[in-house]
Amino acid sequence: MLLSKTWEKYESDKRIEGFSPLTLKAYRLQATLLIRYFNDIEFGTLTTDQLKCYLSKSSEQLKPSSLAHRIRFMKSLFRWSHEEGHIPKNPTSKIREPKVGKRIPKFLTEREIEHLREACLTLMEKALFEFMYSTGCRIGEIVSLEKNCINWSDRSAIARGKGDKEREVYFNIRCDIWLRRYIDNRTDKDPSIFVTERYPHRMSIAQMRYVIKRISSRAGINKEIHPHQLRHSYATHLLNNGAPLEVIQSLMGHEKSETTRIYAQLSGRLRKEFYQKYF
Repeated sequence: MLLSKTWEKYESDKRIEGFSPLTLKAYRLQATLLIRYFNDIEFGTLTTDQLKCYLSKSSEQLKPSSLAHRIRFMKSLFRWSHEEGHIPKNPTSKIREPKVGKRIPKFLTEREIEHLREACLTLMEKALFEFMYSTGCRIGEIVSLEKNCINWSDRSAIARGKGDKEREVYFNIRCDIWLRRYIDNRTDKDPSIFVTERYPHRMSIAQMRYVIKRISSRAGINKEIHPHQLRHSYATHLLNNGAPLEVIQSLMGHEKSETTRIYAQLSGRLRKEFYQKYF
């Protein structure tokens, strides 16, 4: 079976398994690069040495984290193909990911959050910003949310996260006020929580990112702001206010506790900065 056909079957199976569209989109790019490099050869003829040569050339251009992502895709593709009986053995079984240093997430201070708040002008901007910050949701989770997902009585919503897993997220009173005003002020019938300003329809991830960029440019904060920073800020502020790591892990929808523990390192660094400042 050709490399391209193997990818098509793999993609179809993983879509059925519930892989997120964003993951499949990223993997589709990796499959395209693999096919371009090997000229769509017979999949079963690829050897470990050939794949290592491909990765060696990739390592000259990619950061360790990007190279690790490429290897994860390849290992997943070949493991699936072996388990399905398309190839007699898995040539990626002994290929290891590069060691990637843990990066401390970039977050915003409470003062910077207030500057961004003040820079929100429209009802949509106020509602979107408050919802992003007070729920800690990923941008992809917010894009897919619909109005019927909201439980106004306890200020919560059902978000669908990675792996199509659902979790309950919560928002504060400030978000409740602006979200109600925004939704009540709309005249469209679109079920999405957030819609475009012109010809209202579900807002895309790119459009949502643009709104946050527009707000940050008005705020005059001397750093690049992106939606995921609001998620990092949410977790960091919870931790600084005394929330246990296991609670933060549940609220953020982290599958592994190690993902959440990185915020503990950051909190420790903050404590050191405060000590040096005041002692």
